[in-house]
Amino acid sequence: MTTTTNTEATTTDTAALESADGSALLGSDIGLLILRVAFGALLVVHGTQKLFGWFGGYGLSATAKGFGSMGYTPGRFFATLAGLSEVTGGVLLVLGLLTPLAAAIALGTMINAVHASWGQGFSGGYELPLVYALAVAAIAFTGPGRISLDHGRPWQRSGAAWGLGAAVLAVVAALITLAVR
Repeated sequence: MTTTTNTEATTTDTAALESADGSALLGSDIGLLILRVAFGALLVVHGTQKLFGWFGGYGLSATAKGFGSMGYTPGRFFATLAGLSEVTGGVLLVLGLLTPLAAAIALGTMINAVHASWGQGFSGGYELPLVYALAVAAIAFTGPGRISLDHGRPWQRSGAAWGLGAAVLAVVAALITLAVR
């Protein structure tokens, strides 16, 4: 009686997930999908609270008064700008489309939110916008992952240079907004 050793790769009970191009998806692709969709969707919700009063928000009129009281005048303009930026950046993040631009839009908005809530302290003030800012900054540098509309497209951009470009664009936009408010 002879024993044989199987030198071929064995298959497991669970099949590997495959991307559209047939290559196995990595945990980082799935992690980036979760991060993008979660933070993007939360930004959309936050923006629609400002603009339309959805999801328990105050709506544009009340949000405009709040912006005015924080020194962002005219309040209606800045409330609309913030809401549209959150919705636009959020939708683009969810889709994984034009990701460096999406991250720049969201990051610039969150820099202003951190600034506006700084006086309220960490827990009751700038903690949440800081978390959003850090998440979208990470996405700017890593890119959207392979489960995205950017993947494999001629316009797909990611990496250190694009992340830095998105961060610089966000800071410049935030500083301009702070200067004209």
